[in-house]
Amino acid sequence: MNYSVISGDIVSSTSLHNADRNIVEESLKTLLLDLKKQFNVYGRIIKGDYLECVVPNAAEGLQVALAIKSFVKVIPIDTKTYTKDDNRIKQFKIHGIRLAIGYGELSRYNPEEGIIDGDAIYFSGREISGETTYNKERIVIKNTLFFASKDESLNQNFLPLLALLDVLLSKATSRQCEVLYLKLMNNQEDEIAKQLGIGQSAVNQHSTSVGWNAIEEAVNYFKIIISK
Repeated sequence: MNYSVISGDIVSSTSLHNADRNIVEESLKTLLLDLKKQFNVYGRIIKGDYLECVVPNAAEGLQVALAIKSFVKVIPIDTKTYTKDDNRIKQFKIHGIRLAIGYGELSRYNPEEGIIDGDAIYFSGREISGETTYNKERIVIKNTLFFASKDESLNQNFLPLLALLDVLLSKATSRQCEVLYLKLMNNQEDEIAKQLGIGQSAVNQHSTSVGWNAIEEAVNYFKIIISK
């Protein structure tokens, strides 16, 4: 059985103030509860800023990854408490989190005991560890969404798709990401409007601005390819 395993590393987490790091960690705990409820995802937080999530239905891997990405971009970190020339905090607000989807088997998987071992987590972890920005004075981030499996043709197939999604989300506002997260969590626009206390037309406008039609197509394409 193949899984999608998502490894994620908060961008510039070491540059956040202690209070903000606590906000990020508590927010991630809420996120994992939501993902468990909606997608039966097993997730854990390591050292406060690193995520590992097992998506049992591998075809939902991209949908879950984009939900994580959009959620993190909504975490309320006030940039006014940082210096204006702080490049690292700017990178956090733009990108939020670096994510890799590893696709493959798990030789050992026991959520109750916290055991995850096998190709899928190896692939995702390898991608993230190779892209770390830890302790770098100047960081230039080109990509924050990755896919890795033992099938090189599959890897190349998803490369341009993830690059385009990366650009869309990097340019998205906090409100757009809020709407996007709720849509990726399978909420309808009228439900989102009630949750956010805004009109349905505003929800639709934010959806259009963030590129929901393209994102939905990408998620469905991923599901079709992985399901095969």
